[in-house]
Amino acid sequence: MTQADDFGFGTQIRKSPYFDATVRWGAKGFSVYNHMYIPRDFGDPEQNFWNLVNDAILCDVAVERQVEITGPDAAKFTQLLTPRDLSKLVVGQCKYILITNADGGLLNDPILLRLAENHFWISLADSDILLWAQGVAVHSGMDVTIREPDVSPLQLQGPKSGEVMKVLFGESISDLRYYWLREVELNGIPLIVSRTGWSSELGYELYLRDGSRGDELWEAIMAAGKPFNLKPGHTSSIRRIEGGMLSYHADADINTNPYELGLDRLINVDMEANFIGKAALQAIRDKGVSRKQVGLHIESDPLKGPNTTFWAISKAGDKVGKVTSAVFSPRLEQNIALAMVATECTEIGTVLDVEMPQGSVKATVVERPFFDPKKKITSA
Repeated sequence: MTQADDFGFGTQIRKSPYFDATVRWGAKGFSVYNHMYIPRDFGDPEQNFWNLVNDAILCDVAVERQVEITGPDAAKFTQLLTPRDLSKLVVGQCKYILITNADGGLLNDPILLRLAENHFWISLADSDILLWAQGVAVHSGMDVTIREPDVSPLQLQGPKSGEVMKVLFGESISDLRYYWLREVELNGIPLIVSRTGWSSELGYELYLRDGSRGDELWEAIMAAGKPFNLKPGHTSSIRRIEGGMLSYHADADINTNPYELGLDRLINVDMEANFIGKAALQAIRDKGVSRKQVGLHIESDPLKGPNTTFWAISKAGDKVGKVTSAVFSPRLEQNIALAMVATECTEIGTVLDVEMPQGSVKATVVERPFFDPKKKITSA
């Protein structure tokens, strides 16, 4: 059996409360995300994909570090951070939001959870929003407290995840709606459970509120899931690209604005409330953008894994963009990719040239998401 000491990790990168459990259950490789180790390899990534879409997987995503906002002005301050209108966000609800800077650039695309009237968590993608929020608060004139709580999420994802949840929490958990949360306990372990996840499948996130009980929680879930073929796993690049889900630093960064990503629905530049980047986003909306994200089918032999560099895209010899995320989908039997290209190249059916390591290949602009575009799976 693999031991944690075999990896030779240092102390400057944080380990999750589930770290030892993931090693025991077969984690063979890790990467760093939000200054923490995250398991990225439990064997064949294609088998991990099939485990996810056919049964269920349990993923250590404690790297989704939480920014907690509390205090009398918590709601007003949280709105200041995002262009999404939060005026109808009620206690117990979650929302996918964007966090933008003064230029309208994307700093993060987290999930926002409202635990109480003046209590919010921002469940982060890979960037230092705790420092950003604390910096904004200094000169905001608002009465808020911003800190990182002792919270460590797990993702239980896949079509059988609901059955595992019923074993753990009883039939009543079936009433939990998509993008809503509930405070629960499991054998005295304090949790927040939400019907969210980074998989485009039916799924749940379990937010552990006591890091000392991470090992116990992991084992309890795996035991409950054994009859349903639950497997330890990692977030699936195949499934998230099929679902058109962003990976921050890959598909978007500080120099990307929401309009380029087609995320207009998450912006309300006309609302009365103020937010950082409002004037810049108004100007971008009025002027339009010069590039946009598209989906691609890449005409080459099946990719052996996700791309590790950005591949240049050209048309008639002129560079027009880059591939940001690419993978072979065994379900679709097709190389699929997300790409950022010049707006004149975004029409469905446009044929482009992609410079891959083995040479130039053809690619065709297609609709995205590539699978389940109406999100019937997650919202059922």
